[in-house]
Amino acid sequence: MAVFIKEVQADTPAALAGITEQDKLISINGHPIIDVLDYRFYETNRNLELVLKKGDSVRTVSIHKGQYEPIGLEFETYLMDQQHSCANRCIFCFIDQLPKGMRETLYFKDDDSRLSFLFGNYITMTNLSDREVDRIIQMHISPINISVHTTNPELRCKMMGNRLAGESLKYLYRLAKANTKINCQLVLCPGINDGEELERTLSDLSSCVPAVQSIALVPLGVTKYRDGLYPLVPYTPQQAKKVIDQAEAWGERFFKKYGNRICYAADEFYLKANLPIPDAEFYGDFDQLENGVGLLASQKQEFEMAAEDFEAPSQMRKVTLATGMAAAPFLKELLDGFQRKCNNLICQVSPIRNDFFGTTITVAGLITGQDLIAQLQGKDLGDELLLPTVMLRHEQDLFLDNVSIDEVKKALKVPIHLVPNDGWELLNAVLGRKDDV
Repeated sequence: MAVFIKEVQADTPAALAGITEQDKLISINGHPIIDVLDYRFYETNRNLELVLKKGDSVRTVSIHKGQYEPIGLEFETYLMDQQHSCANRCIFCFIDQLPKGMRETLYFKDDDSRLSFLFGNYITMTNLSDREVDRIIQMHISPINISVHTTNPELRCKMMGNRLAGESLKYLYRLAKANTKINCQLVLCPGINDGEELERTLSDLSSCVPAVQSIALVPLGVTKYRDGLYPLVPYTPQQAKKVIDQAEAWGERFFKKYGNRICYAADEFYLKANLPIPDAEFYGDFDQLENGVGLLASQKQEFEMAAEDFEAPSQMRKVTLATGMAAAPFLKELLDGFQRKCNNLICQVSPIRNDFFGTTITVAGLITGQDLIAQLQGKDLGDELLLPTVMLRHEQDLFLDNVSIDEVKKALKVPIHLVPNDGWELLNAVLGRKDDV
């Protein structure tokens, strides 16, 4: 197999060696190059022998460069081939619960081990081959993020709608045996993979510690678009508390043995159970922030540290923070406490009901532009509206419903500040230290 070279960057080792566009890269130092992982791994050496092909002509090019200096080649795609899509039909899949007519990219389900390493995406392992697992081990690629859900092979097949889902668990144990660092995600569904099944899963995963460095228990999301799908319901406060009890019991066991809790329930479980979020110290190194584990504790710690030394606005300032229903009480308590220290500041927290996906969806990251407009239009939002960046796509221009940030700004007639999930940034935004969008 070979990959087409789209561009050779000027004044790089590749350009100086005479490599040109439309050459095909076959191998580096005898290693076949199939995708970005092969390329990035083998280009780090100082002395390289590249085998290239153009038409029927094959040639070898020698390159001598600095350790880790890039060769200077660009390819058609970042991965150098097509992104691997998910072959599963998970009963809890959120993408299957999207309404029609949204951006095409939102319906793509990725399940690509390369994106796990490069961007932190989670994989189910059902797309993995023995060769790919060998490569992960050989290259010492770590950590790998794995959606486990359950270690019961039969139940995993049922939950993921894939007859290979149970068999692919063997890769988890192979990676752990090779001491590849692993972050695990368990999307829990009431009465299916919690309770006794969760106990079994955590017991099985405990045999893989310390290679398994974190386990996140995450509740399923249930939208109003589940017609024809497996019958699932959200967690009740009582059910959420049971999950937290299990997570904390296992966390205590791990902490006594390894000095690390390893197993955590996502913040959403605490919010659903109406229980206080643990302090930041509870979460150790915050290994699962992207899964909403310790996110609020981290933000609170940062905010309170930033608030120890601040310069109050020179004149009266009023802002509104819009967020999801779940986190609104937590953020209101945080900001109310700060307002008591800053008399010339009014900071309103406005919880946004999710009419687009259904009221069972309560997180900020799934709030749409149309719901913001419908629920905030005509209200006194003050000097600025603060919005979490997670409401928008990566480019920070569109909400999930394709409403643009400019449309929201125009409809609400107020400047908007986008706020990352960072306590320091939140304080800066509240005090007006960021530019408008």
